[in-house]
Amino acid sequence: MSSPKWGATEMLPLPGRFNGAVRELAAKRFAATGARWKDVVFERQFDLFSLADARAVEQEALDSGYRFDFSATVSLESEPDKYKRPERDSTSFAAEGGADGRKQVGVGDNVIRNAASVTGPVALISKIEQVMGYLADGIPEGTIAVIDDSGGTLTAPIIEGFAGVICLGGTVRSHLGILAREYDVPTLMNCKIDNLSDGDVVEIEVTAAPPAADAYETGDTGHARIWLIGNEG
Repeated sequence: MSSPKWGATEMLPLPGRFNGAVRELAAKRFAATGARWKDVVFERQFDLFSLADARAVEQEALDSGYRFDFSATVSLESEPDKYKRPERDSTSFAAEGGADGRKQVGVGDNVIRNAASVTGPVALISKIEQVMGYLADGIPEGTIAVIDDSGGTLTAPIIEGFAGVICLGGTVRSHLGILAREYDVPTLMNCKIDNLSDGDVVEIEVTAAPPAADAYETGDTGHARIWLIGNEG
């Protein structure tokens, strides 16, 4: 595999596989032209790598059994054969204990550090129809959204209406994290949770410090806690 232009190796296997295939194919075709790079890169770039080539690289990955992590649930619904189904950790946080009728039910990465935690009923959101309903009827005051979609595509039109967001994927640098900072919505990313039901009242610990710049490389994540309120079960 050819070396990346900037000397850094991709941390994840799929980007490394895809980018490596692009580099190898483009280098082979460029060598065959016998032309200067400046005469090829701006005028004949699609001779080096085309849309058909990109699709072929993707298909090779799919044929090997790999499935992509979806960034929007609409992708999962429209092309189910390409994407992994979300898998939620079965970890129980009951052993962590609680106080004042609280029980820890999850952890996540805080996007914005706030002066106080946020409490409210949760709404589990996974379909476009739910978003359309909120657009038409409004979001009940204090609602904390629980979503799988780290890309923010699903909830972007209504994100500023939530009191908080619990996202089961992504990082604080994902699209949803950017939107959360833009609209100042208390948000936890990369969450691991016990089962929650619509209407459960939770407290999200957005007083926690956001992850450091290298947290996702070192594994130093998951310091913001999620508490279930008033449920001893």
